[in-house]
Amino acid sequence: MTILRENPAAAPETAAPETAGWTAVCAYTDLLPEQGACVLVDGRQIAVFRTFDGELYATGNLDPFSGACVLSRGIVGTRGAEPTVASPMHKQVFSLVTGRCLDDPATAVPTYPVRLSGGAVEVRVP
Repeated sequence: MTILRENPAAAPETAAPETAGWTAVCAYTDLLPEQGACVLVDGRQIAVFRTFDGELYATGNLDPFSGACVLSRGIVGTRGAEPTVASPMHKQVFSLVTGRCLDDPATAVPTYPVRLSGGAVEVRVP
């Protein structure tokens, strides 16, 4: 499932601090466990993941090794206790927590704060 939603107009400066900068991207129930979805926030493709235990993670969708925007289609799993996604292109594994490539620590993808708010998954980009 790919969910592409553009961020509506930027939050007004008077927005409450707890909601400022957060963008609702989908309903929690739209995300299937152990699968990702691609969302568009402020022109950025972001891969959002829901793990089997219900945790949410958000990374950049661009695979730095292939140059393709495919991480949301990757294989979600773990390495040790760390939640990961393996790129569907060349199978490099990235930490969902830090974005660091576990196969090549010199490479990483961006990570974004993600939260559940009233049934909606929200992402914050800088």
